[in-house]
Amino acid sequence: MDTSAWLHGATAFTTLRTRRGVPLLWKAHLARLAHTCAFLGLPAPDGAPPTPDPLPWGLLRLTATPDGVFWSHRPLQPGPRPRDGVSVRVTDLEVHPQLAAHKTGNHLPYLLAGREAARAGAFEGWLRDPAGRVVDGGRTSPLLDLGGRLVVPAGGLPGLTRAAFLTGQAFEQRPVTVKDLREVSRAWVCGSGVGVVPVRTLRGAGWSVTLPAAWPDLSDPALVWPE
Repeated sequence: MDTSAWLHGATAFTTLRTRRGVPLLWKAHLARLAHTCAFLGLPAPDGAPPTPDPLPWGLLRLTATPDGVFWSHRPLQPGPRPRDGVSVRVTDLEVHPQLAAHKTGNHLPYLLAGREAARAGAFEGWLRDPAGRVVDGGRTSPLLDLGGRLVVPAGGLPGLTRAAFLTGQAFEQRPVTVKDLREVSRAWVCGSGVGVVPVRTLRGAGWSVTLPAAWPDLSDPALVWPE
């Protein structure tokens, strides 16, 4: 355990959904992982996907370390789809200013945001940057409707499920303040483990917003709730 991967979280990883053993959004995940490996000076991942068990739904994790790239595969079973949407807690946790655009083993702020959300009875916790702007989720990527325009908060990880959902749609990427959240008309959280999920409530310290939570009409196995 006396290595940088264990001691300092000097790893890069990505987690992608599988459908009957087929990795979904493979090229996008591989490209993002390779970009982070180059940033951290880690070995580049191989271009060929592994061959996991043909689970109905699965989560495949690739982890790059100084000693090579390793993978694991487990069933994806998030439970019943939350028909009325989910609740999000806006936390005071901050992303790392240099690492926010990368998925690394230095993952403690995201873990703590998820724990704070769970204590508040929320599905997800959102994190801020050092300037206090909302940038990312603990395990999913935020997407907002502000003034009739789809907005990706700037400063966080480039979410791949979110990017797949936005294909062919007009959107903008810009800084989002906590004040902006009070003007949101719709919101979603997007991630490999859950797909694209509508947000019912946003809550912060001393404020909350209730939103319409209609599920998008989707059939892409990379985007739906895996039931």
